[in-house]
Amino acid sequence: MTTQADKVVWLTDAEGDWLKIRCQNPKAICSSIRENKSYDVEIKEHREKRSLDANAYAWVLIGKLANKYEIPPEDVYRALIRNTDAYEIIPIRNDAADRWASIWGSGGIGFVVDDMGASKISGFRNFRCFYGSHVYDSKQMSVFIDLIIGECKHAGIETLPPAKLAGMLEAWDA
Repeated sequence: MTTQADKVVWLTDAEGDWLKIRCQNPKAICSSIRENKSYDVEIKEHREKRSLDANAYAWVLIGKLANKYEIPPEDVYRALIRNTDAYEIIPIRNDAADRWASIWGSGGIGFVVDDMGASKISGFRNFRCFYGSHVYDSKQMSVFIDLIIGECKHAGIETLPPAKLAGMLEAWDA
């Protein structure tokens, strides 16, 4: 179960240390807790999900770039994904490299793997493993859209007027 919290307080009493969290639906959370069970709790900064409009707009522009360069839209998308910072560098054993690339790539069109060569770890290769935009949060998607718009402008492809684009960006950050 997940919820949003906007305040956390640390308390100490005879039983130990406690976190008091102001959140949505605390009764539902408490009712789902079972006695004599241990739970993993993760706290991370909340980010709004990217809007479907952002994804649709990205694919419209990617389609225009694909038409301009006469290549499949998926190839344009993968090339753009490779220009983001949404990746991990992962050392993989040499004998598992092909299997790893296949597994990572099965995550979606944008889950791209680039072999960076030998790792400092003997018997390993480093891979740059990119995430597809469908897992981006609103901030990452905004940066990705800006990248696509930059490519469109370079190619002479018209994009949304700045005022309309600013409105979309505000909606993503709301």
